[in-house]
Amino acid sequence: MNGPHDLGGMHGLGPINPEAEKEEPLFHAEWEKRALGLTLTTGFLGQWNIDISRHARERQHPIDYLSNSYYENWMAGVEKLLVETGLATQEEIETGKMQQPVPQDIQDKRVGPDQVAAILDKGGPCDFPTDQSQTFQIGDRVRVKMMNPTGHTRAPRYVRGHVGEIVEYFGSFIYPDENSKGNKVADHLYNVKFDGKDIWGPDGDVEIHVDLWRPYLEKM
Repeated sequence: MNGPHDLGGMHGLGPINPEAEKEEPLFHAEWEKRALGLTLTTGFLGQWNIDISRHARERQHPIDYLSNSYYENWMAGVEKLLVETGLATQEEIETGKMQQPVPQDIQDKRVGPDQVAAILDKGGPCDFPTDQSQTFQIGDRVRVKMMNPTGHTRAPRYVRGHVGEIVEYFGSFIYPDENSKGNKVADHLYNVKFDGKDIWGPDGDVEIHVDLWRPYLEKM
């Protein structure tokens, strides 16, 4: 979707100021650790996937999204999903007090502290077979489709409508646009190289590489 999260090429937001000259900490406050933990542990319950989770954050009002810090946006997404899946009510979130029992099948999915490290080490591979034809080959010139999807997508606005060259093929991976709707399907994933001047103008003297799924592209 076209939302406040897709900031590439946007004007008026000022420069990016990374914490230069020192290694940026993973967390800036203790509560951020808990936010990460809550996001992971609620995800273990199997009621949503990573793309549904991302889309929940994106569906905030733009003012809220841009006003929040990184982990505040994560918490906003978790709260939205807890309410939408019936795992919590808005009143429970606001009061911090449980008012209805958690269904037994959800309780059975709880993970103990001694299990977390092994689960995180195992990870969750996103490669997945597809019946779709590969369509493109390395060296092909392709244009990113000019689209304005209403759902989740991983095609950034700043490359839509622009022409690039396929320089790498990764295989077939879970297609996020459908995964965010709960449909586990895969499609072919490519790395596409763009001339920065075509995108940013004469001062954009850089190569830009973006990983893009087959449905985002059309052959020149």
